[in-house]
Amino acid sequence: MSGAIVIVGAGQAAASVALRLRANGASEPIVMFGNEGHIPYQRPPLSKKYLAGTHPVENLYIRPTEFWLQNDVRLCMDGHVDALNLAEKTVEFGGERMAWEKLVLATGSRARPMPNIFLDRRNTFELRSISDVARLSPSFLPGRRLVVVGGGFIGLETAAVASKAGLEVTVIERARRILERAVCPNVSAHIREMHQASGVRIIEGRDILDVAGGADIKEIVLDDLERIAADIVLVGIGVVAEDHLAQHAGIATQNGVLVDDRGRTSSSNVWAAGDCTAFPYRGRTIRLENVQNAIEQAEAVADDICGRPVSYSPVPWFWSDQYASKLQIVGLAQGYDDVVVRHSDRGMSCWYFNGGTLAAVAAVDDARAYMTAKKMLERGISADRERLSDPALDLKALLAA
Repeated sequence: MSGAIVIVGAGQAAASVALRLRANGASEPIVMFGNEGHIPYQRPPLSKKYLAGTHPVENLYIRPTEFWLQNDVRLCMDGHVDALNLAEKTVEFGGERMAWEKLVLATGSRARPMPNIFLDRRNTFELRSISDVARLSPSFLPGRRLVVVGGGFIGLETAAVASKAGLEVTVIERARRILERAVCPNVSAHIREMHQASGVRIIEGRDILDVAGGADIKEIVLDDLERIAADIVLVGIGVVAEDHLAQHAGIATQNGVLVDDRGRTSSSNVWAAGDCTAFPYRGRTIRLENVQNAIEQAEAVADDICGRPVSYSPVPWFWSDQYASKLQIVGLAQGYDDVVVRHSDRGMSCWYFNGGTLAAVAAVDDARAYMTAKKMLERGISADRERLSDPALDLKALLAA
C-alpha cells in the first residue's frame, strides 16, 4: 500500500497515534495490525470492572468499529506481524507483505514468563487481555480459593475483585512488601491493611518452592514449607517490553525500543510509542507502563510524523482502584530520600522528596492532594518539607507560593 502509515500494535498507544494523525489532518492510508482479534481497547478495566462483570466489553473499546472505517483506518486484528524489513520498508504477516512509508511500533508489553512449575496447568492464569478474563472469570465462584502470585497492581486489583465476589484469597509477594517498587512503606501498609480488612491474606518476603498437584495445582509450597491450598492460581509477576520485532530488525533496544524525545527510533521513518519504549527522562532512560504515557507519547509521535515536532517530557501519573478506594500517583517514586505523610478527612498522601525537591506524590482517597501535587509538578513547583509537615497547611497555599 503505497505511502501508508503502518502501526504495529492495536492497544491504547496504537489507537492514540491513529486518532492524532487524523486530528492533525494526515490523509495517508493508515493500517493497524493487532493479534488479539479485538479492535483497540482499554486494558486498565480488565482487572477491575470488567473482571467484576460490571463493565460490558463494548465499554472497553476505544472507538467502535464504524469509527475506524469512517476515518480510513484499516484494522487487521488477526494480522500477527512476523518480521520487519527496514531496507525494503515492508512488514511481513501470514506469508504476505505490506509496504509502508512510515512505521510506528506500538507493540506494548507482555506478561513476564511464568516459572516452569506453573506452565501447562489448567487452573493457572494470567490477566493481560480480554481472552484472559474470559478464561478466568468462570472460575470466580464464591468459596473458591484463589492464590495470587505477585503483589503488584494487577495482582492486588484482582484480589480485591475476587474477595468481593466471595472467594478466599491469598496474595504471595516475594519482595519484602507489596508494591515495593511503586510506593513507599506507608502506602504499602495502608493497602495491606485494606486487603486484610476484607479477609485477604497477604504473605510478603516469601518465595515459592514448589507446587503440588497434577494438571490442576492443588497447593502452593512456600520456601518455609507452608502449604497454601489453591483452586485457582493467578500469576501476576510483572511485564516485559514487547520489543523482539525491533531487535530482529536491527533497531536499537534497551529494555524496550529506544526512542528520543519525539518517539523516533534508531531507524529513519520508524517511531515507537507506549509500553514497548525506553525513552529519555531527566537524564536517564526509563519505561512507563501506564495509560498516560501510551496516549501522550503516541500523540507526540503523530505530531512528529505530521511535521509538528514537540519534545515529549511527561509528568507521569497512574491510578489503581481497589475495593472502594483509589490510589493516585503523580511523578516517579524512585530514588527518593525523604517522605512526608499527610492525613486529611478524605484519606492520606505521601510526598516524596529527592535532595529536598518534590519528586512524586501518592494519594489514597485524597483527590485534592493528588491534583495539587500534579499541578505543582507540572509547573516545576517544589515544597518546603517542614511547611508540608504542618497538618494545618492548606495545600492551595503551595500553589500560590
